[in-house]
Parts: sequence; structure tokens; C-alpha cells
Amino acid sequence: MNVIIVGGGKIGSYLGALLLSGGHRVKVIEARREEASRLQHDLPDHTVVLGSGTDPDVLETAGIHNADVVAAVTGKDENNLVATSLARYEFHVPRTIARINNPKNAWMFTPDMGVDAALNQADLMGHLIAEEISLGDMVTLLKLRKGQFSLVEENVNPLAIAAGKAVHELNLPVRCVLVAVIREGELNMPLGDFVFQPDDEVLAVVHADHVTELASLLGKPQ
Repeated sequence: MNVIIVGGGKIGSYLGALLLSGGHRVKVIEARREEASRLQHDLPDHTVVLGSGTDPDVLETAGIHNADVVAAVTGKDENNLVATSLARYEFHVPRTIARINNPKNAWMFTPDMGVDAALNQADLMGHLIAEEISLGDMVTLLKLRKGQFSLVEENVNPLAIAAGKAVHELNLPVRCVLVAVIREGELNMPLGDFVFQPDDEVLAVVHADHVTELASLLGKPQ
């Protein structure tokens, strides 16, 4: 896959290295000459393009006509929005991704503006921190669908509502699927008649709105 990254700061350089290690073909566009020089030492030859990702000529030099994805991750929202808009409407890149630095600007990062996926950094971090504060012993293993769903893990507390009860006896959240239960090293399918025991390791996929509700069933009563 051909990927163009606009912005060679910490996020852009890390993303570039990550994609290169996965076998993708990557170009990183960086407007700051000193930063571009640093990147040229950290990334393979001919990966770094000096210039602005909002300049169509620079995008063409980076090979945008052959790009499958453009990810704009600079520290300026206006640059990220212009870069993705150009990629979509001027060069018809199939997929565009933009970083949002200021949550107040999130309303602009829409498909109509040429952004397929917008990553609101402050919003994601805020929700993750708030989740860790409220969930007690529940661990978030993976975020899915831009944070709408999470793969979570928690051991059943001896005093939990779920301890000693079958799946069908619990009022599980509507948008929650029990994936598996690990007990004494064995993998179990938590079907309707499965009875939870203390220290069972429960894996579940749950919507963000219902994570706390699930935690209240598996964890220690507050």
C-alpha cells in the first residue's frame, strides 16, 4: 500500500516507521528543514519529502497520484484539513485520515470536507483516562470503531453480582457480547447456562456507553 504522511513530527515519524516495518511504501512530507534532516537519518532513503503538505506540487512530488492513503498528522488543524481536502477532491485519493489537535475544530473534519477518518487526540485521551478512573480493575485491551467499542478483560470478583450466577441470570448490557472466559488455563464459551466463578477471566466486547454497567456486574460492589 502506498501511504503519504503529512507531518514528520513525533506522530508522523513513528507512524512512518511503523508502516514501513509492515511492508508499506511510505512518503513523509515535512515543511521544517531541520525536522526533515532529522527524519532523513531515521527513515530509509527517499522517504522524506521537504515541503508543505498543503502545496499540490509537493503532494505530486511525494507521489500522490499513486497514493492509497493520505494521513495528515501535523500540529495544525488547518494544515491537516487542507491536505486531506486536496487529497480527496484534487487527487482522488481513496482514503484520507486527519489528526485533530483542538477538539473545538472537530466539527469541520467530516467526509464532506474530504476526511474519511478523523482522530481527535484530546477526546480519545480524555475518554481513556476517564475510563481508567471509573472502571476499577477492568482493563481495556483494544479500541474498536474509533473508540465506540472496546475489548475488555476483568476477573470476576468474589463479591460480584455475576459470581455464582449463570449468564442468562444476568442483566447484561444490550450492546455487550461475552467473547470468552478463561478458567484455570482453559478457554470456555460463556453461553446461557455458563456459571461464573470467582477469579474467572472474562473477555467481552462492549459499547463505550455500557462499559461501566458491565464492570458493575463483574467487579467488586461499590
